Amino acid sequence: MFFEYMPHGDLHEYLVRHSPNSDIGFGSGDEDTQASLDHSDFLSIGIQIASGMEYLSSRHFVHRDLAARNCMVGDNLQIKIADFGLSRDIYAGDYYRMPSTAVLPIRWMSPEAILFGRFSIESDIWAFGVVLWEIYSFGLQPFYGYKNQEVIDMIRTRHILPCPNGCLAHIYALMMECWHEIPARRPPFKVILARLQALESLPSHIPNGHNSYPSSSPKSNLLAQFGPMDSDSPSMHETKPGIVPLSQIQPSGPHLCPSERSASSHSSGLRKSEQMEQTQV
Repeated sequence: MFFEYMPHGDLHEYLVRHSPNSDIGFGSGDEDTQASLDHSDFLSIGIQIASGMEYLSSRHFVHRDLAARNCMVGDNLQIKIADFGLSRDIYAGDYYRMPSTAVLPIRWMSPEAILFGRFSIESDIWAFGVVLWEIYSFGLQPFYGYKNQEVIDMIRTRHILPCPNGCLAHIYALMMECWHEIPARRPPFKVILARLQALESLPSHIPNGHNSYPSSSPKSNLLAQFGPMDSDSPSMHETKPGIVPLSQIQPSGPHLCPSERSASSHSSGLRKSEQMEQTQV
C-alpha cells in the first residue's frame, strides 16, 4: 500500500505531543511540540475531518474505523483521513476480538455495530463523536481504565464519555447527538460540518460558557442554534471516570463542561487500558 507522506504522523500522537500535561515530547525543543493546541485548532481539526467524512458519505462510502489514529497530520495542521486498521500493530490495544468475529475497535463503535455488526454512515457518525472527544481530550483513549468487555457493557447500557476539560458545551452537545441510540436521529455529516463551521464565528473563549453578546447580535443567533447553556447544570463527573449514565443528562440542552477533568493525571495518552490507573471520584 502507498500513502501520502504526512510529516507530523497520526492525529493521536500529535494530540499527545501537544498536550500541556503530557510528558511525551511537549516542551522538548522540537518545533512540532513548542505550543499546546487551543480551541481554534481543535475546531479546525474537527471541521476538516467532518468535511472529509461528508465527502465519503455523499458517495456512500462507510469508513468503519474512524479514529484519531487513522487521521494524518500535515503541515499547517492539515488533516487527512486514512484507514490503516491493523497494518500498524502499535495500536493493537485499541481493537478487541469479538467471539467468532474479527478484531474490532469497540471503543469507537456504535451499539448497533457492536451488537449486530451493522456498519453504516450512521455508525461512522457515532465514531466521529468519539473522535471529537479524542481531540478535546488531547488523545486520551476513550473509556480509559476499563477493559474492552466492560466498555461493551457500558455502551449497551447507554453510558457515554464525559465532557473533556475545557470543551465548549456546544461541542459536547454535538458529541452527544452523534451518540444517539437511534441511528436515524444522529446528525448527518453535512449538518455536523455546517454546525462546526458556524462555531468558527464565535469567540474562541466564552467565560464560564456564557454568551457575552447582546441578544440582538448576529453571534447570539449562532449560539441560539446550539441551545442555551445553564451555569447551574450538574457536574458530569459524579460517577467513575470515563462514563456518564445517560439518565443523568437532561435532553433539553447541553451542559456546561466541568472546570477540572477527573483524569488529568492520565494525560500522557497511553493507549493500553492496563497502563491507565483508575481515578477515584
